[in-house]
Amino acid sequence: MNRPGPVAAPHSNLELYIPEPKARPGDTPDFSDLHIPPAGAVARPDTSARESALRELPYQLIRVLDDSGTATGEWNPRLPAEVLRQGLRTMLLTRVFDDRMMRLQRQGKTSFYIKCTGEEAIAVAQAFALDPKDMLFPSYRQQGLLIARGCPLVEMMCQVFNNSRDRLKGRQLPIMYSVKELGFFSISGNLGTQFPQAVGWAMASAYKKDTRIAASWVGDGTTAEGDFHYALTFAAVYHAPVILNVVNNQWAISSFQGFAGGDEATFASRALGYGLPGLRVDGNDFLAVYAATQWAAERARKNLGATLIEFYTYRAAPHSTSDDPSKYRPESEASAWPLGDPIERLSQHMIKLGEWSLEQHQALTAELEEEVRAALKEAESYGTLQNSEMDVQSMFEDVFEKMPTHLQNQLDELRSIGA
Repeated sequence: MNRPGPVAAPHSNLELYIPEPKARPGDTPDFSDLHIPPAGAVARPDTSARESALRELPYQLIRVLDDSGTATGEWNPRLPAEVLRQGLRTMLLTRVFDDRMMRLQRQGKTSFYIKCTGEEAIAVAQAFALDPKDMLFPSYRQQGLLIARGCPLVEMMCQVFNNSRDRLKGRQLPIMYSVKELGFFSISGNLGTQFPQAVGWAMASAYKKDTRIAASWVGDGTTAEGDFHYALTFAAVYHAPVILNVVNNQWAISSFQGFAGGDEATFASRALGYGLPGLRVDGNDFLAVYAATQWAAERARKNLGATLIEFYTYRAAPHSTSDDPSKYRPESEASAWPLGDPIERLSQHMIKLGEWSLEQHQALTAELEEEVRAALKEAESYGTLQNSEMDVQSMFEDVFEKMPTHLQNQLDELRSIGA
């Protein structure tokens, strides 16, 4: 028996929604729709709190420093003045290093470089808040982690130059550092892989009854990739002691964060579907970054599992030396970013405390520029992209524990001709 169908009603035409940034080249930057809560407005829950009691945090914004440079609220970590000075010095050194390496790329002395301008507080404050033995799975904008952990600038420069002192022997793209003794895992250009690798490492650490936790960093664009979701699933199921950081700097290469779903919900809120706590933090606030990392690390060490942290910031520099941001965003957008500059904000805070001055800041900048120049002079003595000589025999090293016969034969032949 045929049943009558529903009475046909006229349908409106469907429309596909395409995310679009609010400003393009030539437009006036507009951040008027951003809700920036007052500093100190977010309550700091106990680190032992159940996830079910933390579900408002992904929709808030943890801030400690207000517009005048005063630290306020429950998240204030109350760091000693010496820690603040070291944090400021490390951020400033990271920026001076970046600026010099960018210029060297423009001179043809290296093929590629990526700056972290405007994002220095994330790497540096997190390095300070973590234990030096904790394992790091970074993206390519966390050079501040290495500088904070005391990696010699000469070593970092030699890797960027791919010269004869490059510890990676020219096998990695410049800026994709790997420093085992500092717990700095090799950077992957496919950033999504860092999250599941960090979770797996953290699971192994817990399985072995170790005391070390892991931390990893990706950008907002990577949250749209499968690796992000695989990592969160395993982190949630196995209570992995790991901190998973999403650096929301508004731009994934030339596509803005809306293409990864940032206009629909905060990236921190993605933690909720996995039963994980999520924090959303002012990424240009050194004290807020430190406090949030400290909180998440304490949970991990209590065997309460992973935390997803979204750091809200802005990529002031181009994505890389291969990028021209003037093609897709207003040139003045970085200066219009309402959360300011992390170095200026921490400096302002220290001045307000009576622990710093503009004269000291200028003197420190000059000192660090000289430090970078001295390191560069040594690094260039080992060669640059223009004049570096690699030992060709090194191509046979670090691949197999025991070299196969066919490769040994090729190596012997190479040696016989004096190469």
